[in-house]
Amino acid sequence: MDPSALNPDDHARGAALEALRSPLTGYFRRRVREQDDVPDLVQEVFARLSMRGATDDIDHLRGYLFQVAASVLADRQRRRTVRHADAHVEFDPESMAEPEIGSDRILAGREALDAARAALETLPERTRTIFVLRRLEGMRYIDIGKRLGLSVSAVEKHMVRAVAHLAALRDGR
Repeated sequence: MDPSALNPDDHARGAALEALRSPLTGYFRRRVREQDDVPDLVQEVFARLSMRGATDDIDHLRGYLFQVAASVLADRQRRRTVRHADAHVEFDPESMAEPEIGSDRILAGREALDAARAALETLPERTRTIFVLRRLEGMRYIDIGKRLGLSVSAVEKHMVRAVAHLAALRDGR
């Protein structure tokens, strides 16, 4: 819209509102800890005033503007409370980085995996299959039973045997 197309009253109202920007900014600066939020809060006040429409019927524009500012602050505080904003911690990628995995740790992991594989190989085939389906693939006992043509009770007994056998190997018995 061409600024010259506005009537003189609109220019005067716009100038009056713009003159209140600085006091409004000061109002928010004194009331919020996060100074980066101040321009957004000021903009929110002007946006609400704009959504209201004409300001001709407002007798004390300055008082009304600060009443809207107080409402903006109250809404902000409600949102922060609901979202637990004060409990948030800024993410620090350096402190959260995984430590380098050394070659000794990789070797120990491979040895543990080989030992687990060897222990599984000592189980009877059906018991090993049931153990793998349950523990590694997460299947339910009833589904394992259907798949292998066994009762749930038989599947449970195989699992008990497998766990006991692997625990005994781990403990060196």
